[in-house]
Amino acid sequence: MGFPSPAADYIETTMCADIICNLTANSLVIETSTGAAVVDRGLIARQGDVLLASLDGHAYFGKFMGKAFITHDGDAIEGECLDALQVIGVVTHFVVDTRNGLDDECPVM
Repeated sequence: MGFPSPAADYIETTMCADIICNLTANSLVIETSTGAAVVDRGLIARQGDVLLASLDGHAYFGKFMGKAFITHDGDAIEGECLDALQVIGVVTHFVVDTRNGLDDECPVM
């Protein structure tokens, strides 16, 4: 048996969504209208984090800003309604389907 090949030092692992998005047992992948969202249920939510939350059976993406939850539509959930809001997890990645034909603000040529 000879010595190990020096080329083995340059072999990289195959890139996949599990590695890129750091999917764990705490991760959820939620289908959205533009692609998918990766949500980590194990992270502690902080001010300014994008969150997935549920209220009255509806799911919302949004951020806590002060004492209000601001949804992606710009609506504010505050006061007593905020007590019923259930935070599902912190959104770590949005995966966007580029084949949908929508104009992109930052196109790749």
